[in-house]
Amino acid sequence: MATYIILSRVSPTAFQEPKDFTKLAKSVAEHIKKDCPEVRWKHSFATLGRFDVVDIVESENPHQVAKAAMIIRAYGKSETETMSATPWEDFLKIVAT
Repeated sequence: MATYIILSRVSPTAFQEPKDFTKLAKSVAEHIKKDCPEVRWKHSFATLGRFDVVDIVESENPHQVAKAAMIIRAYGKSETETMSATPWEDFLKIVAT
C-alpha cells in the first residue's frame, strides 16, 4: 500500500472561533470517509510553521488520495500539497541497488 502525505494550510476565513475548527474537521473527515473509501487515514498532526495540518494516509489508488485532498480544499477551506512517501528503510534498499 502506498503512503502519501497531505499538507494543509487552513484559510484564515475558514472559521470564526478556534472551537469551530472541530466542526470543520469533523465535516471534512465525514466527506472523505464517504467519498474516498480506498483511503486509510494513518495519522494527523497539527503543526507550527508553514502548514497547519499534516495527514499521513495510505491507498493503492492515487486518484482517491487526490480526491481526498480536493475534499480538504473544498470543505476544509484549505490549500493542500500532497506527496508520495517511501519508508526510509525501503528507500535505502532502492538506492543501494
